[in-house]
Amino acid sequence: MRILIATDAWRPQINGVVRTYENLRNALEESGHDVIVLSPSDFMTLPCPGYREIRLAVPNMRRISEYVLRSGVEHVHIATEGPIGWATRAICLRYGVRFTTSFHTRFPEYLETYIGLPASISYHVQRRFHRRSMGTFVATPSLKTELERRGFERLMLWSRGVDTTLFHPRSNAERNTAMPTFLYVGRVSPEKNIGAFLDLDLPGRKVVIGDGPLLNMLREQHPDVEFKGAKTGDALAAEYAAADVFVFPSRTDTFGLVMLEAMASGLPIAAFPVMGPIDIVTPGLTGVLSEDLREAALQALELDPLKVRAEAKNFDWSSVGEIFIDNVYRARGAARPSGRSVKAKGKSPQIKGSPKPIA
Repeated sequence: MRILIATDAWRPQINGVVRTYENLRNALEESGHDVIVLSPSDFMTLPCPGYREIRLAVPNMRRISEYVLRSGVEHVHIATEGPIGWATRAICLRYGVRFTTSFHTRFPEYLETYIGLPASISYHVQRRFHRRSMGTFVATPSLKTELERRGFERLMLWSRGVDTTLFHPRSNAERNTAMPTFLYVGRVSPEKNIGAFLDLDLPGRKVVIGDGPLLNMLREQHPDVEFKGAKTGDALAAEYAAADVFVFPSRTDTFGLVMLEAMASGLPIAAFPVMGPIDIVTPGLTGVLSEDLREAALQALELDPLKVRAEAKNFDWSSVGEIFIDNVYRARGAARPSGRSVKAKGKSPQIKGSPKPIA
């Protein structure tokens, strides 16, 4: 199948949405599918207000029409509700092209935090965006339940994976065993609730990997914390493997891909018992969930890194790609051609409620 993925999140941005679609594209291409990515790099861009490092596309409708109508595309998936997403949606509706969408980010909560816009208004806009989709893919059962409560329809579970070859434990010789290291990876921005991590009274070291609008201010306010900036690939994997506990302070993420990367590296998770962590973390095995984040971080030190790593192996990108394709066929109301089905190499991601790939 030739698939067009329209996304406002793409390199050089560094975030979970970008990594999700990079890995999805790789998994689908390895399974014999042809993937075209329509991203901000295809258009003139402007800096996003408040996030100048993020570039917003100024979509060219004629160019999008060429991608949708003249490139042999068999299915369109709209990944984000940004300018490219809205423009691609408009072209699909104009020409009767069926499409699916994904819900990745709780923008209503972010906008309420940043500018005081009531979340109910933003959710109304997002419902309108996704209403005409054949199916909206969501990462976890808790997100599906929340969106159903808010009036979203045709929601389909689609989990995430992790590269367990890149992210893996190192030997103790590569760790600083003299004192525990508590790690945060993600944007250094208000919606990530990073202050809840930085303010914890913990033994040992605190390390922050990531960039964002609060970086310089927080670096000055917390001289005891090691802020190392954004990292990717082997450099990022080495930071995970050199730590002892991964602290995930966000209360608004819909999934938290960084938790899977940490688990694959043998790091137990300390997090609040909210959407995302409650779907990924098995309390007492892969992490500790508590409203007392300090206590969760300290208890997580006692968990077995090898058992944490073993659970991460259940999240396989090839299976994630298979579920994506299955969802596309389900949304289109069509049976998946058995001759073109490619068996996933690993288990289906073990998120409760996730559908298994169609045989």
